[in-house]
Amino acid sequence: MASSSAVGKLSREEFRRQKDLDAARKAGTAPAALDEEGRPINPHIPQYISQAPWYLDTGAPSLSHQRRPFDDRSADKLDNWYDRGAKAGPAAKKYRKGACENCGAMTHKKQDCLERPRKKGAKFTNKNIQADEIIHDVATGFDAKRDRWNGYDPAEHKKIYEEYEAVEAARQKLREEEIDNQTTTDLAAVRKLAKAGKKEGKEADPDFGSSDEEDADDDKYADAADAVGQKLDTKTRITVRNLRIREDTAKYLINLDPESAYYDPKTRSMRDAPMKNVPAEEAKFAGDNFFRFSGEAPEVQELQLFAWQAAARGNDVHLNANPTQGQLLHHEFKEKKEMMKDVNKVSILAKYGGEEYLEHVPRELINGQTENYVEYSRTGHVIKGKERAKTRSKYPEDVYVNNHTYVWGSWYDLSSSAWGYACCHSTIHISYCAGEAGKEATQASTAQALLASSQAQSEPSAQDNEVRARIDQNYSKKRVGEGDVSLDKDRLAEAISEEKKRKVRGDKDDDRSSKKIKGLQSGSHDVTEEELEAYRMTRRNAEDPMANYVDSEDVYTR
Repeated sequence: MASSSAVGKLSREEFRRQKDLDAARKAGTAPAALDEEGRPINPHIPQYISQAPWYLDTGAPSLSHQRRPFDDRSADKLDNWYDRGAKAGPAAKKYRKGACENCGAMTHKKQDCLERPRKKGAKFTNKNIQADEIIHDVATGFDAKRDRWNGYDPAEHKKIYEEYEAVEAARQKLREEEIDNQTTTDLAAVRKLAKAGKKEGKEADPDFGSSDEEDADDDKYADAADAVGQKLDTKTRITVRNLRIREDTAKYLINLDPESAYYDPKTRSMRDAPMKNVPAEEAKFAGDNFFRFSGEAPEVQELQLFAWQAAARGNDVHLNANPTQGQLLHHEFKEKKEMMKDVNKVSILAKYGGEEYLEHVPRELINGQTENYVEYSRTGHVIKGKERAKTRSKYPEDVYVNNHTYVWGSWYDLSSSAWGYACCHSTIHISYCAGEAGKEATQASTAQALLASSQAQSEPSAQDNEVRARIDQNYSKKRVGEGDVSLDKDRLAEAISEEKKRKVRGDKDDDRSSKKIKGLQSGSHDVTEEELEAYRMTRRNAEDPMANYVDSEDVYTR
């Protein structure tokens, strides 16, 4: 679809195929078309956007005509200009063929030489041959070629400052001369009048030259001088205000950091100080808030607040309508407030006392120097003199209770994050000191000690293993005597003898069962494999043909 214009007129079949392909691409059943860079083209882009005009069509699907072309504007920079006056190394010693006949440089001809024409050129004298200039190939772009400031050296602007200062100095000198001439003329006229007064018999001023006439002259000179930022014509008394004082700097130009104080262009106000690290007294501009809370501004705010509070209480006070009344009432209110404060203070002291505690020692005496000489060693110990006494607090110090040798808070338990005593490591306040035993108990009760003890207990000994095996045997599903049984001959003989003795005594099975229950309750099993085997061997079996056989020897005890 993006290159349909390049194909030309399509047949009906080709047009139908193109429409079907576009519909399939929109439905997602056919892959999207790719441009010359291999990027897919969105099939939902309208045709008037995806189709390139005839003068930009490349014959392949592409959206490059919709993208901004890459433009290298490095040639349009202001610093891309000729290096004025640059020389290519030291000058030659002799004239070279093809060089300038006037100065001897190889980079230009005689008709292009910018030096003063010599009477005899360097071609004939071989003297004062100039070095070759560096020829720069500056490729300027469209904007750089038409920029009127391209190649301008900002250092040349210094000449304008110098010229302006010279003009100001000449103007100041001319103004001083005019004031001196006017002073001389006025003094001469005053002397003539004084001489005329003497002739007429009038008394002259003995202190002529320092009288009121000189003060009038000073006022006249002050009127004749132009104030900063305005031009005053003393004859017409018309003041012409200039647009801006040249020495002033705009508020928003003091600190160009965008994160500095906010400047409101509508009201031309900047509340905060633009330079935070400069004291307000030394800064050129400390912010509008500084002027708002300096001088008599706080007094005006207090007066306005007093007028509002007085009006709220029902008094007829308005600062703008009658400012004099408001100021007098405020002054009277402050005097009464101070008087009431003194009366309350005197009455409280007269009733409760304690005036001696209000008298403080002057700070000059507290922080003053003394004649006590103290000499310290490198380790901080006093070598000579009396050590300065430590300042004590109002709380009791070094008071030990309950046999403790350290105060509460002298030790910190990292495991429980609690304060305690350093002598016994106890974290319970006002507890009895246990000394080293308390430290051992605290150490044993820590999580690390408990884990270590549990690991030690998890490694049983041989005797514990035997007892545990017997217990497991008692509570296991496997019966005693089942499976492969290994019998001890000594224990078997002892068990048989015990069984015979039991039968001789006439013990019943109930006694044996009760004993078994008692053994289970005590945590051990009295019936062993040998005892069970002895019981089996000694019990009577009615079907045994050898049951009544009696032998003189005891075959079981051999």
